[in-house]
Amino acid sequence: MSALGVPTLGAPTAEGRPTIDVRPLPPFGFGHRSILWWATLFLIMIETMTLALIVASYFYLRGREVAWPPGITGPPWLVFGTLNTLILLGSVVPNHIYKKKAEQMDLRGVRLWLPVALAFGLAFVVVRWFEFSALNCDWNVNAYGSVVWVLLGLHTVHLVTDVLDTAVLAALLFIGPIEGKRFVDTAENAYYWDFVVGIWIPIYLTIYWAPRWL
Repeated sequence: MSALGVPTLGAPTAEGRPTIDVRPLPPFGFGHRSILWWATLFLIMIETMTLALIVASYFYLRGREVAWPPGITGPPWLVFGTLNTLILLGSVVPNHIYKKKAEQMDLRGVRLWLPVALAFGLAFVVVRWFEFSALNCDWNVNAYGSVVWVLLGLHTVHLVTDVLDTAVLAALLFIGPIEGKRFVDTAENAYYWDFVVGIWIPIYLTIYWAPRWL
């Protein structure tokens, strides 16, 4: 190992081939250097395709109906869905701050901003409960109701999963032990939350505004 802390050639093997001393290399990395980053990316790709197929089903059904939404008194109420959209957009700020702090391995900064992001997520979960009651239809009333409930339900699963993950990470970062890979987990958690926020916009437009525009 060199004095500069970079990998160097070690003792040759029995076959005469040189070996490389990798002990100076860090045991973790951020972004594309992390296997967790790639796993999160592939998960996002799968979930995006699933939600896109459900949205496509929604518009396929719309093309086969004269009145829309069919069989109910009117489109979903805007108030709770719009409130949740504002909450999600607001959550982007603490989410990006604690992600940056995690990448800097700033424990104090992460401990400050991660709970703030968690509070936004919990607020969204509470409002989401009222959202389901404001859809103006049951899941089994017809195909429209089923698609809308499945679309909102799947997004809720992603949301609750990430909120729980954020809560566990927050507990670990306050209780310990504090390890470098914990900051990687925190940064990738923020990465997934960006997906939860971003995918909600087309879902929101589909559920709440498509019935009013089409």
